Formats: sequence, C-alpha cells, structure tokens
Amino acid sequence: MIRIAITPPAIRPDEAAMIERILDRGWSYVHLRHPEASLGDMLDLIGAIPERLHSRLKLHDHFVLLDEFGLGGVHLNRRNPEPPRDFCGEVSRSCHSVSEAIAADDDCAYVTLSPIFPSVSKPGYKGDFTEAELLSVPGGRVVALGGVTPERVEELSRFPFAGYAVLGSLWDATDMADLDRRLDLFEFNNKQV
Repeated sequence: MIRIAITPPAIRPDEAAMIERILDRGWSYVHLRHPEASLGDMLDLIGAIPERLHSRLKLHDHFVLLDEFGLGGVHLNRRNPEPPRDFCGEVSRSCHSVSEAIAADDDCAYVTLSPIFPSVSKPGYKGDFTEAELLSVPGGRVVALGGVTPERVEELSRFPFAGYAVLGSLWDATDMADLDRRLDLFEFNNKQV
C-alpha cells in the first residue's frame, strides 16, 4: 500500500525532523508541496533532510532541485502540469475526477484523487464522489487524498485504491510526540484492514 504525507503550504520549523520520522516509520513518500516557498527555502529544507531519504521525496514545485539532490520525482498539478523537459524520473499527478484519473498518462507511477472525504486541512473542501465512481477507479495506481484519517483507512479498503495520501491528519501535530501518536494510529488501522 502506498502511503504519502503531503506537506502543508508553509514550511514548519520542525518539518525536516518530521519528514525524517514519517519516512523512517515506513511511509512511501513525502510530497514537498510548498507553493509559496522560495528556492532558498526549499534548498534549506531538503538540505536538512538526511540524504538517505531524498529518493522518497517528491517535488510539487522548484523542479530545478531534482538533479541537485537526487530526489524521487515530481508531482504534477495545475501550477506545474508538465514534467521538466528531458526528465526521466518518476512522475505522479493530481486528479479531481475519476475520469481524469482514468485518462492520466500511463507514464504516471500513480495519481492522487481528491477530495475523497471532507478535508481536514481545508474547511469546506469536500468530495462528492459516489460509491459507484470510487469502485470504478483503476486499481493499482490511484491514491486517495482528502480527509483521510486513521479512522477512515478501513473505509478506503472497500475501494480499489493503491493507497492514501495525508496532509492535515499528520501535519496538524503540535510536536514530535503528537506526530508519533498520529503515526501509531495509522499503523494500528492499517493492521486492521
């Protein structure tokens, strides 16, 4: 199962340590989603993350940093809909409808589909997918995003998702102890599925 932590828009002071903890706890990727961050801010953040974890980081912006750090790939979105020219690494893409997920390029390792549930981090942002639509997602490459909490992991298992992506359920942690507690809840619920 693919498990992805997507960073909040603003870089947190403790973010590098949190990313290290999340990846050391077995999550597949951390997506660095900082649309307002400067190139210097991103250099500082990535430089503070142990090099052994760089291959599991995906960029949403500042694609120029890919080669410098040997990062795990790019995640395409409305701001950046195309990978860099001559890029040969792993590509993933944001989708907001089942038809968009089905039509996504075959060269995408996976796509995120959102919002599945009412968002934890964006009040008022909620999904309106029907059960039939969610049952029709292509198996093996669609990752559920939006409102994913530990309690909803079991509900997601009813659909052919390849995994899930989380933002607010992890990044709302007040400190490392709170992050560990949240990670423990996801681990417990994964084992129940």
